[in-house]
Formats: sequence, C-alpha cells, structure tokens
Amino acid sequence: MLKQFLFVISTSFLFLALIMVGCDEGDTEDQDSLVGSGINKSKSTWSLIQENILQSNCVDCHVAGSSVAQQTGLILTADKAYKELVDKPPKNPAALADGLMRIGRKGYESLAKSFFWEKINAPNEDHFYNDHPEYGGMMPPRPTEPLTYGQLEFVRQWIIQGAPEDGVVADEKLLDKTDRYTPKVFTSLSKPSNGVQLHLEPFEVLPNYEREFYQFHELNNPEPIYINRIEIAMRPGSHHFILYTFGDRTPEIFKPIPNLDRDLRDESGNYILQNLLPMRYHQFFTGTQWPKMDYQLPEGVALELPANSGLDLNSHYVNRTANSLRGEVFVNLHYQDKKSVKHIAKIISFNRTDIELPAGQITTLTKDFYFREAANVFQLFSHAHELMTEFRVQAIGGPRNGKEVYFTDDWEHPPIMSYNPPMKFGVGEGLRLIVTYNNIHNREVNFGFLSTDEMMILFGLYYED
Repeated sequence: MLKQFLFVISTSFLFLALIMVGCDEGDTEDQDSLVGSGINKSKSTWSLIQENILQSNCVDCHVAGSSVAQQTGLILTADKAYKELVDKPPKNPAALADGLMRIGRKGYESLAKSFFWEKINAPNEDHFYNDHPEYGGMMPPRPTEPLTYGQLEFVRQWIIQGAPEDGVVADEKLLDKTDRYTPKVFTSLSKPSNGVQLHLEPFEVLPNYEREFYQFHELNNPEPIYINRIEIAMRPGSHHFILYTFGDRTPEIFKPIPNLDRDLRDESGNYILQNLLPMRYHQFFTGTQWPKMDYQLPEGVALELPANSGLDLNSHYVNRTANSLRGEVFVNLHYQDKKSVKHIAKIISFNRTDIELPAGQITTLTKDFYFREAANVFQLFSHAHELMTEFRVQAIGGPRNGKEVYFTDDWEHPPIMSYNPPMKFGVGEGLRLIVTYNNIHNREVNFGFLSTDEMMILFGLYYED
C-alpha cells in the first residue's frame, strides 16, 4: 500500500510539473518556481550566504594570511569560500575522527555530519560544549552575536538541498528574520558541599584592551587539604584563568595583600613593575582557557595544599570590541578525605620562554623536558597565543619513544586530554614540545603576556609510582 501511495503522489506531482512547465523545457523560471513561492531568483542561495552571512560575520578573521586562517585551514573570502567549505574535511582532528565534513552534498545526512553547521548552530550550544569539547569554540566567537534564526535556517535549507554553488534552493525572505538565540546568561556556581568557593567579583575590561590581573585569596586552612575536583566558570571574553600558589621561599615582601586587584598593566598599556615582581615566585596549580570547566581527578588521586595556604587568582580578558566588557570568575575546589587519597597529584609545567618568531615567517620551535622521577601522566593541555598553528607533544624514551601523545591547532580552546590508564614515564624519559607559529606581522614576535605576544607551555598532572 505504501508503494502504491507513493506512486500516486509522485505521479500527481509529475503531472502538475508538466502543466506548469508546458512544452518549453528550457523555461527555467517556471521550473525554479517549484522550489517555493516568493523566492527571489536574482541571486543564487550560495551568493546570498556569502554576501549576507560569511562576509559580515566570518571574513574579518578567515582571510588569507591571518592567524585564524592558518590555524583552521579555512579562508572564507568570496574567491575561496565555496571550494574551502564544500566536500572538504575539517582540520580539527576530533571532528575528522568523528567522520565529519565541513559541508557535504548528501542532504540531511550531510547536515548531521557538518562541522560547519556544528560550529554555527548556537541554539545547540549545550550539545556542542558538553558532547564535543574538543571541537573548539562556536562561531562567531563571543562576544560577537550568533547568527540570526533566519540566517541559520537559510544555511540549513541550503545544506539539505545539497549545498549547490548555483541556483536557488532557499527562500531569501528568511534573511529578514532577525531575531536570534540569546546565549545562556552567565550564572554562578553553587558552592561545594565539601570544599571552598573563590570568586572574582564583576570587573570592567575597557574597549579594545587586554586586562590581566591577580587577586590573592587566603584559604584559612589549619590542616592540609586534598582536592579531587575543580570547577571554573567565567563570563565570555576570557583568554585564560589560572590559580597559582607561592613557594616556601617566597620573601615576605613579595607576598600579596589578600583580596586586592593587582593589574599587570595600567590603562595606557604600561606594565606595573610592583605587580610583576611576585610572579617570580608563582607555582602553577590549575587553570583553563575554557569558559566553563569541570575536571575530576582519577579515583584515589588528589592535589594537596599544605596548611595555611593561599591561591593567587590570575584572570586575563581580551576585549576587541568598542564597548566595555564585564568579567567575572567562580572557582570551586572540592575536597576529598585524606583517607581515600592513594596518590598525590603533581604538576607538569613545561615552559619555553626563549621565543623568537621572525616577521612574515613560519617557525617551528622544539624543546625537550625530562622527568626526574617515575611519572604516571594522566592529564595534558597546552597554552599558546594566536600565532600558534600546531602544538604537538611527543614522548621521549621508553616504549612510546617518538609517539605523538598530544595535538591541537586551537590556541583559544586547547583540549584538556585525560589518559586512562595513565602514560608511564621512567626517570630520564620525557616529553618533546614541537610548536609551529605563523608570524603574519611585519615585526618579530617574542615571549610575552599579551595575546599578540607568544607562549609555549605544556601543563598537566601526574603521580609517582
């Protein structure tokens, strides 16, 4: 019965089409009218996507020679965009492993497997960030507004119709629909039932300015504490957030006053020397570039903070808009009973600071780091700035010698990789950092704290045997 019904329906549509087309098979205007009433056929759907969506939302960053284009391998100017998007695999290794294409030509199947659609479909951000944290950030990046509902539906129909370069397959009137998804309002973290919450209260980031500052918090813990879970939540616009401890040999003169903002730069961009000096005694504890992180250490493993500890909270926001930006950060440190701790987690902080990137050149830097004790590595993540195009890590020595154990091409949201079981390294074995930068500027770029400077750092966690 189903086949008979489909046959009747298809025959009816064929008869209707013949009536509308008449005897002139070359009358393309009448044929196009079957796509839908009210469609403007003066421009192809693809050309409208280029002019109304890509040009105004994407091209400023995805232009030949830019750091974003080098990082993503994607140029979206009118002369390149179609060939770069359609029937092309993504550069993101996780999306590639998941079988995604940037945009395919197989209709609904391609919509479900489109990395481009995943990146722009802001109303589905919970799925994107919760299920695919390794895909990077959504586009356009915040604080830029997401695409309108009309723009999204226009692109969706185009992909469903096979993503043609020519022809009209979506109603241009959709572009008149200008309401858009509103990203979820930033909400504070609930305080942990067993632990401590740290809070950087709302602060201002001036227009076209990078604000980085520290604020020291005492934990008032009379006994050592053990931490097995870390939550961090930040308002949009953050470049990074880090927690530092201070070493035992820190001179009293350099220990900061609690709960006082210590900016690295004044409003004119000049460094404030007295606020730089305590950084010499910093010891990395934890941090992230993700707007929201919830990291659980392996069972039986915990970070330890000695009695009477304090943490220096470091926030770095980048505001490249014409309006002031509001920043805010919450941190939850969840405690674990000492009796259930089998291993104390130790910090990996491998940092190369002698960075010289000649103007207008692609440069690859390497540096080797070695373990002084047997190490079970269960976490790694990188930190670099906007000129980084690839950050690779290879094992040195042992059965993994030469094997790549970490990779990212996303400087803004580098993946936090967990290893279960942990990677075992013996004394004298280590990790090799291999990082490639594309300096598109007409000046040499060196190590520095601004996002326009560069860094080359590998963070992580391990425990001894």
